[in-house]
Amino acid sequence: MKNTIKILGLIAIIMVSSLLIFATKTAPDNKENKKTDSDTNTSETYQIRALKIPSNLEFAGERVPIEKTGIKERIDRELLVNTYWQSNGLLLFKRAHKYFPIIEPILEKNGIPDDFKYLAVIESGLQNVTSPAGAKGFWQIMSSTAKENGLEVNSNVDERYHLEKATQVACDYLNAAKERFGNWTMAAAAYNAGNAGMSRRINDQKVDNYYDLLLVSETSRYLPRIVAVKEILSNPNKYGFIFDKEDLYALEATKTIKVDTAITNIAVFSKDLGINYKILKTHNPWLRENKLNNKSRKLYEIKVPTEL
Repeated sequence: MKNTIKILGLIAIIMVSSLLIFATKTAPDNKENKKTDSDTNTSETYQIRALKIPSNLEFAGERVPIEKTGIKERIDRELLVNTYWQSNGLLLFKRAHKYFPIIEPILEKNGIPDDFKYLAVIESGLQNVTSPAGAKGFWQIMSSTAKENGLEVNSNVDERYHLEKATQVACDYLNAAKERFGNWTMAAAAYNAGNAGMSRRINDQKVDNYYDLLLVSETSRYLPRIVAVKEILSNPNKYGFIFDKEDLYALEATKTIKVDTAITNIAVFSKDLGINYKILKTHNPWLRENKLNNKSRKLYEIKVPTEL
């Protein structure tokens, strides 16, 4: 009996020891098996989706032929770039809400299709920027073009920064280009490449359709960029841009003060109006110095906040 008990005890010890050894070998090592952030697939937290290209894209009433060689790829590129550059996209929505109400009626008055407001978006991001070539303002107008169209451009006054006047110059240029090339798509391309440049390419290549021309990269991307920005800004939810109306920028209401004399010190002039230099220059970026020379006694219209 005692021997039997000893044998059974020995067997029990062996079995328990085997289980402990097996458990030691197979037990998960928390350190080795714990899923860290570096092991997480990006797709579990963030997805980058390919975009479906709409089949009915158009610019100024003119259909975009996405079935043509390369056109679909060029549209796809611009849709991807402008959709997934999210911070810039949101800023465009915000600025468009502020400045489109100024641009739209001027386009309409001049018979320019409303879609051309998106040309200003891709030219400048709706900011008073300067290009490496020296083009300035929302519409990126060169000094020579501005002067030819009646804008004042010098170190004291630069009306390329006057949104209403610059928009009018852009309208005049576009109407002339439409008359010359026959359609709005070519007029838009000419805004980028110049009338002479487009004429040379038409003569050299023996085609007169923008989508059939072999153009430099910038002009080749120009219409697809406009079309893509139009598509995104017209359909924010479709492209994942979520915002409330109060998130958008609004233009401060202003009134106009007419001046036909020199202003020797704009900072003092502003203070006399009950505002400061910063506020006056913000509403009148075409004033480039702290003075207005006005030797010719020209009539200028200066914007100031309405509450004054």
